Amino acid sequence: METLRFTLLGDGSSDAVLLPAIHWTLRASGMAPQGQFADPRRLPRNLPSLKERIIAVVDRFQCQVLFVHRDAEGASWEDRREEIRHAFAGAMATGLNLPAVAVIPVRMSEAWLCFDVNAVRRASGNPMGTIRLALPALNAAESEPDPKGRLHDALRVASELTARRRKAFNPHQAAHLIAEYITDFSPLRSLPAFCQFEDAVRAGVKEGWREGLYD
Repeated sequence: METLRFTLLGDGSSDAVLLPAIHWTLRASGMAPQGQFADPRRLPRNLPSLKERIIAVVDRFQCQVLFVHRDAEGASWEDRREEIRHAFAGAMATGLNLPAVAVIPVRMSEAWLCFDVNAVRRASGNPMGTIRLALPALNAAESEPDPKGRLHDALRVASELTARRRKAFNPHQAAHLIAEYITDFSPLRSLPAFCQFEDAVRAGVKEGWREGLYD
């Protein structure tokens, strides 16, 4: 397999949970990925636009391919795609010559983690638990208004901790573990947003990762 070094630019520090899904998708497309997360806390503060963030990340995190993440949240997938496309075109106009892939979960990153109940139980610290978890069905993940909240609630319940001990439980940290425990992201192929992402990765591989945005 050909090695591919990539960087993920996210909206916030919690978006590092997308790294395992990107690794899995690249491996499924015949690549040997080596990924890193551009932690926003390591970037200059108060960057005025996504274009400026892209330029700053490429300058500080050397890579062959840049993955640009934006949650859809209240906007449509198409609106976020246009936002990334416009920002990346602006960055290229300044001299950036790199391939990039748009990563746009609907509605947010955590929607791509809710499908694996066993991974949720392991991440909660109670892998043998049997208590029912109120996770959204996979086919409803993109219409769930608050996947992060649902996922964090499920982690707390899955832990089966006492009320006192549950106060010290960190669902943000546990959510990162879910992504690491998932070994097969193929169920996400039932979600249009993930299919768009995987198609973009396949196009990049097929075209030898020419410069420009794959979205």
